[in-house]
Amino acid sequence: MPAEFRIIDADGHVMELDEQLAEYIGPPYDGLEWHRSYGFWPGLTGDGNLRSLRQPGGWAGGGTGPDAQDWLRFLDINGVERTVLYPTQGLTHGMIRDPEWAVALARAYNDWLHDRFLRVSPRLLGVALLPVQDVGAAVEELRRCVTQLGMPGAVLPAVIAGGRTCAGPEFDPLWAAAQELDVPVSTHGGTTATLGLDGIGANFTVGHLLEHPFAQFRQFGAMMFEGVFERFPRLRYGCLECGIGWLPWFIDRMDEELERKAQYSPQCKRKPSEYVRDGNIFFAAEVEEGALPLAIDYVRPDVILWASDYPHERDQRDFSGDIPALLERTDIADDVKRQIWYDNPTRFYRLDRLPDTAGVVRAAVAAG
Repeated sequence: MPAEFRIIDADGHVMELDEQLAEYIGPPYDGLEWHRSYGFWPGLTGDGNLRSLRQPGGWAGGGTGPDAQDWLRFLDINGVERTVLYPTQGLTHGMIRDPEWAVALARAYNDWLHDRFLRVSPRLLGVALLPVQDVGAAVEELRRCVTQLGMPGAVLPAVIAGGRTCAGPEFDPLWAAAQELDVPVSTHGGTTATLGLDGIGANFTVGHLLEHPFAQFRQFGAMMFEGVFERFPRLRYGCLECGIGWLPWFIDRMDEELERKAQYSPQCKRKPSEYVRDGNIFFAAEVEEGALPLAIDYVRPDVILWASDYPHERDQRDFSGDIPALLERTDIADDVKRQIWYDNPTRFYRLDRLPDTAGVVRAAVAAG
């Protein structure tokens, strides 16, 4: 990677394992015996799709997923300075029914993430997983993770049991805390459950095509029209892993809906396009999106993030072309590439408050 581009991965993933998390489970569950036939999470496979089997050799760390050293190796190979890590099974956390267990498991995950990754290297950052089942506890956990564990933000699962959204007034204390702490909160999809996709049959391609966009459309649209961005104008919100080509269309549609049916959304005081263009709502783009230049011009270039999504969809054997693909695009100016790769994630996560990691990318080692 040319030296003039510093690269930050705004959304990578850990692959948390129950047997590791079990060491971090606190009261009132820590003294209980765990029967391993049952997992801690509702599970990404809980929607009936096969996600657990892949070609051998693809996942760093084999079937256990990448550990901290695997992640650092991946960063070195691709010339990436640092990554911000999100959960895998934790993306189904919103489907947990028991609020007390949801709080305990989120806390255990956050302690595990801090201990196994964040403490290893300043290049490995991570966001706090928050329990949507108990907003008061979510506020407490956000404060703990930011002030004690040094996490630069938080994630809420985009899919929540019962089809709930995060737009209701019960979530206002969480948005207030995030605004006060000056950290972003992102929503992130990960399962087809509750999205009305049961009729697609066995074609997981269709399910995966729709699961992330549908889940994010519901959360983002509801938050917009229920006035979240009006009440919390400094809140930084991230809409991750569903591309950005849909955004110009969605903005226009939201504006049209408000124009026609504003009586149903009295808390949305301005055009949705104005809230988006305020610059506090961020979106992760894919490197090959044909509509990326349109989104850059139509919205603003300083709210677009790049995410590796490693190791979910592509392992290192397939990933190596992603960064060069964006680098080689002639329809995107170099200064915008610089924003997408470095300036925007720095502003989104306020990484300027952390020690600089310039020059820490070691010489890339041979993949394999």
